[in-house]
Amino acid sequence: MFDFLENELKGIDIRPNEPLRKYTYTKVGGPVDFLVFPRNRYELARVIKFANREGYDWMVLGNASNIIVRDGGIRGFVIMFDKLNGVTVDGYVIEAEAGANLIETTRVARFHSLTGFEFACGIPGSVGGAVFMNAGAYGGEIAHILISAQVITKEGELKTIEARDMKFGYRRSVIQDNGDVVVSAKFALKPGDYTLISQEMERLTHLRELKQPLEYPSCGSVFKRPLGHFAGQLISEANLKGYRIGGVEVSTKHAGFMVNVADGTAKDYEDLIADVIDKVEKTSGVRLEPEVRIIGEKVD
Repeated sequence: MFDFLENELKGIDIRPNEPLRKYTYTKVGGPVDFLVFPRNRYELARVIKFANREGYDWMVLGNASNIIVRDGGIRGFVIMFDKLNGVTVDGYVIEAEAGANLIETTRVARFHSLTGFEFACGIPGSVGGAVFMNAGAYGGEIAHILISAQVITKEGELKTIEARDMKFGYRRSVIQDNGDVVVSAKFALKPGDYTLISQEMERLTHLRELKQPLEYPSCGSVFKRPLGHFAGQLISEANLKGYRIGGVEVSTKHAGFMVNVADGTAKDYEDLIADVIDKVEKTSGVRLEPEVRIIGEKVD
């Protein structure tokens, strides 16, 4: 099968039976049948159209930051955008490919003395993932600066979606519903002062380092913010800081994070998430809703 696939998709970086734990921020995840790293939109379209024609499932992982891949792995094709990472500047507009690192993209904006992107200077992940989930922090979010996104459809065709049609909400976008995949995005920024931009980015980075457990693998913020509450505060009030299942525990630094401290598994993450939801509901009456995406097959 792999010989046939190599022939059909000649020249594209395809890795069979690749363990996804090597690539996820959580350091968990079973093998995928075929892990693909397209270098450009042409290769991406080739892979999607091949998978559709041959009846294989496919999905895009971005750079696997706000996600938990189950221990049974994923069947079919998983596409990662590490090589689709170009960033260009035209006046006050930044265009970044989906695989561009979000933090590095904010640094490009700073280099050109463009303001408006500072809020994202500490958000891990890719530009594509940030658009997909309308990433935000410290009062800013992608919806505030997006002009448009170029996407590839489930059929492998390219099209552009304007910001007004993205149906942005809290950690939501239309991309989550229609099956399109972000290929690149354009952002409208404003001229600013390099020193002031740098100072703000340093301030936000310092806050992040103080509050977040960056020393351990994690999936980032686990839960959406419940109306009128903060997830981390509710978890702390339930005395769950440091609570562990297997190798994964609720961070003692920030209870809204779960960290892989001892070779944890995806099942450890899932069990801990479920347990925290139940315990918090019992103590506060609030039922937390996961923000992290959980995908893949469970191990029997």
